[in-house]
Amino acid sequence: MMKKLISLFLLATVSLSACAAPQASATPEIPSAAPATKTPQPEPTAQAVSTIQVQPSALKGVQITVWTPWYGVENDLFKTLVREFNQKNAWGIQVTAESQVNFTNLYDETLKAIQRPDLAIALPEHALEWNDNRLVADLMPYVFDPTYGIEDVDDIPFIFWNQDQFGETRVAMPAQRTARFLLWNETWGGELGFDAPPNAPEDFEQQTCRAHEALTKNDSPQDDFMGGWYVDTDPMTAYAWLLAFEGGVLEGNGYRFLTPNNIAAFTFLRKLSEENCAWQSAEVDAITAFTSRRALFITASLQDLPSVARSFSAQQSRDEWRVIPFPGADEDALVVYGSSYVVFNSTPEKQLAAWLFLRWMLEAEQDARMAEATHLFPLRTSTLGLLGDYEKTHPQWAQAIDLLPQGELQPQLASWRKVKVMLGDGFDHMYRVNVFSGQVAAILAQMETLSRDISK
Repeated sequence: MMKKLISLFLLATVSLSACAAPQASATPEIPSAAPATKTPQPEPTAQAVSTIQVQPSALKGVQITVWTPWYGVENDLFKTLVREFNQKNAWGIQVTAESQVNFTNLYDETLKAIQRPDLAIALPEHALEWNDNRLVADLMPYVFDPTYGIEDVDDIPFIFWNQDQFGETRVAMPAQRTARFLLWNETWGGELGFDAPPNAPEDFEQQTCRAHEALTKNDSPQDDFMGGWYVDTDPMTAYAWLLAFEGGVLEGNGYRFLTPNNIAAFTFLRKLSEENCAWQSAEVDAITAFTSRRALFITASLQDLPSVARSFSAQQSRDEWRVIPFPGADEDALVVYGSSYVVFNSTPEKQLAAWLFLRWMLEAEQDARMAEATHLFPLRTSTLGLLGDYEKTHPQWAQAIDLLPQGELQPQLASWRKVKVMLGDGFDHMYRVNVFSGQVAAILAQMETLSRDISK
């Protein structure tokens, strides 16, 4: 099977066109006509009628509260956008933003709150759990409403769109999306004899081991255990490696970890460490190791890319580097994840007000400002037209955009909130206690048992 080499956002319309409202056919070309003695009048057309039983006048003065997980730059920009919406929106809606500092605190506070927010920016698995408890509004009627809906729903790439679609219910809308990538030092790789990034696991092994071998031959003995992949035990890194080996964590509506492909994935990674082709150290961080040629590969999220660029500049390095997916034998792996807008059940007026605010946030102008500030994916294809200058000055970000059609979803289960933490802990345990490659099946068996216990 050929690997996915699909151009920018090519698949954005897949699976959306079936849901989108019918579109009018293209206007036919009007031929030249002789001068008319009387201008024909258009036939009156029926005005679209909203299915949401709220009159626009009822929105005037409606106040809603939004809880966010952000602080710093993201929080400051969001509050700026809130002020702009409050000043400019035609309905007179007033939004108040409150930071809960992080996702975990936001989740906990939502469970404890006597008065929940009207809108929250939370993780999709949190939205699924709240949906199971009948706390959130189904956004499907709003999305396709003829008056208040999104006209160009197919402008949102399917990998963002589908995460919050659960059966016939839309439990949320995308707020931010990122992914975890491998970073490859292209210049150093070329000097080692490689003219392309790894295209399969065996290629990855060859490149990491050759980088390690190169450092064993330099004049710095303290580098002798370095050179290949700087091990990263983030849950999304572990999950991406499983997918690269055509494994995963799901079976039906539950979890399955102990599979041949998962064993092959973790065995491969542990053998890299046993061969000193993968390493980690408390003495040097991943970004510094990468930019100082002590790691040919590291793992990073989209928002980390500016820090990597600054580190290369601080080291006065002219090395070129690339963003790549996790190499698989048939298909490479890339897991896309992030936060979503969740509307809580309240009054029809407050729910519509919350929807109109999040719809405004998803417009290309606001989307572009958020992407530039956070360095994350733009949520709409059309937003890219506003980010041309940013794309030119952030080439690795542009590479990440090109890889987006290869993206895969996180598990759409509320229990993923706990299971992903367990996955990261188990993956980290393999390296922390130096588990031998022949013992990874036991680790996966423990993961499977624990995942079933915590997802009951």
